[in-house]
Order: sequence, then structure tokens, then C-alpha cells
Amino acid sequence: MQATAYTYDPETRSGSVLLDDGTPVPFGADAFDAGGLRLLRPGQRVRIEVRPAAAAADTPEITLITLQTF
Repeated sequence: MQATAYTYDPETRSGSVLLDDGTPVPFGADAFDAGGLRLLRPGQRVRIEVRPAAAAADTPEITLITLQTF
């Protein structure tokens, strides 16, 4: 799945992305570390892998975030 980097805190290695429908989804350091990234800037296109939400009202959990390459 693709998204756009929205926020990123280099101290905690966590942040959020915007899905293509505008929905913000947070990610933690585990997802950032799994992708092998060193830095993420708002506006960059990223590829994410998610674990489905447990309930309909929950947001999906991002398990991996990497840069989108063409």
C-alpha cells in the first residue's frame, strides 16, 4: 500500500502517514526500523505494510515503512 509521509520525529523514530484518501495513520519505531530507513521527510511517498485493524473503528497498524521507488 502507498501513502505520503506526514510527520516524523527523529528522536523517537515514529510519526504518521496520510493514506491516499487523507486518513492519517501513525507508525512506531518498530515499523520505521523494519524498513531500514535513516530519515523521513514530510511529503515523501512511502510504501507501507499494515496489519488489519482489530475492530472496524480501529486504524490499521503499520508494520513496515519504506520509501516508494519507481
